[in-house]
Amino acid sequence: MFILLLLLLILVPIAELYVIIQVGQAIGALPTIALLFASSILGTVLLRSQGRLAWRRFRSAVSAGRAPTREVVDGTLVVFGSALLIVPGFISDVFGIFLLLPPTRVLTRKLLLSGARGRMLMAAASIGGASRGRARQDYDVDSTARDVDGAGPQLRG
Repeated sequence: MFILLLLLLILVPIAELYVIIQVGQAIGALPTIALLFASSILGTVLLRSQGRLAWRRFRSAVSAGRAPTREVVDGTLVVFGSALLIVPGFISDVFGIFLLLPPTRVLTRKLLLSGARGRMLMAAASIGGASRGRARQDYDVDSTARDVDGAGPQLRG
C-alpha cells in the first residue's frame, strides 16, 4: 500500500505537468493558465453550492430519523470532487467533474457502498468468529455448579 501511495504521489504530478505542457503547446500559455484558473474558481463555487445542498439533505435525513448514509457519501464525494477541481491540473479536473456530476456521483456512491458493505460483512464475520472462539477458550461452563440463586450454570474463568 505504501508503494502504491508513493507511486501515485510521484506519477500523478508528472502526468499533470505533461498534460499541462501539451495543452499549453496546443492552445498557448495564457489560455492554458486561464483554463486552470477557471477550473479552480469553478471548484470553489461548486464546493459552496453542492456542499450546501449535501448539508441540507444530510440534515433532512437526520430530522426524518433515517440513517444519512447516502447523504454522507454524496457530501464526501462533493468535497473530493471540488478539491480536485481546485488543484491545478487537467487530469484532476476530469476526476473532479466526474465526482461532481450527479449521474456519475450516483454510480460512484453505489460502487463505494457496495464495496464497503462487502468489507463490513467480512470484518463482522471474522470478528464474530474470533470472539466466539475467545469465549470458549476463556470461560468453561460448569454445568454442575449453580449461581447464588441456584438458577443455572456458572461460568468459571
